[in-house]
Amino acid sequence: MSASTTSAPTPLARFAAWLPAVPDRRVRVIAWLNFIGNVVIIATGGAVRLTGSGLGCPTWPLCTADSLVPVPGMEEGYHKYIEFGNRLMSPVLGILALLLLILIWRMRQQRRDLFVLSWIVMAGILAQALVGGITVWTGLNPFIVGFHYVASLSLVCITAVLLWRVYSPVGPRKRAVPTWYLMLTHVATLAMAVSVVFGVLTTGAGPHSGDDDVLRRNGFDATLLEHIHAWPGYALFALTLGLAVAAWRQQLPTLRWVLLLLAVELVQIAVGLYQARNGLPPLAVGVHMVLASLTAAAMVTVVMSLKRPVATTPLTAQA
Repeated sequence: MSASTTSAPTPLARFAAWLPAVPDRRVRVIAWLNFIGNVVIIATGGAVRLTGSGLGCPTWPLCTADSLVPVPGMEEGYHKYIEFGNRLMSPVLGILALLLLILIWRMRQQRRDLFVLSWIVMAGILAQALVGGITVWTGLNPFIVGFHYVASLSLVCITAVLLWRVYSPVGPRKRAVPTWYLMLTHVATLAMAVSVVFGVLTTGAGPHSGDDDVLRRNGFDATLLEHIHAWPGYALFALTLGLAVAAWRQQLPTLRWVLLLLAVELVQIAVGLYQARNGLPPLAVGVHMVLASLTAAAMVTVVMSLKRPVATTPLTAQA
């Protein structure tokens, strides 16, 4: 009598079988955590800058010349803990990006879009950490600090695209709005980008250098830049209002996302006016920084909703 036996699957094979073949709840949760984490690091980075803790850890990647973590006796008081807390966000984001890559690994052929975006997020986090180190090495150079913020905001936008794609079906997509609406949306996106750039320059010319001993600013007129920063912001609001009216009248699929963008912009404008008229209080400036990233993420949802999946027959879907 002969008997055939099958060997038990290896732990690696069981783990590979456990990985999702399509974006499921596990993927969605980790994608959301990546998005939220990249918003949070903007908030913690703002706390570092607005409390004057930018050089709380005077070296990088170590906190001091001899220690990875803050040690008793450092002269910076609580600043070292605020700055080190912000540094800890980078490994947290790295772990989240790695988890996302692992969860998407099995579907890397079928959902190449998610796989590529996950790698971009991972690379962006590594690059962002390096820029943070350069920021410390250059003694909080205002242009490097500004670039560091833009890099963080870009990661928020990328993770927003990733989230959108996680919830979207795979397959070809086609434009869902008229040409003029598409062009108006891209003009609004450009206005937002210009507003963000001048907002970064305005902050680099203002009083919040990131450390009380760092007096170097970018040399621009902060009052003038404040007005230049506001003009494209108001243009963005007017364009968004026009997009919302057009989407409502023509029942376009962008309507709810444009309304979301409009709501975030209203709060952002209110906070911006408050901080400008009250001497740039640190808390208001920090909220303004976070709201800028959420405005950019909301704009991403509007841009992504300009297209919709192409309806396919079962035979086409199988092909």
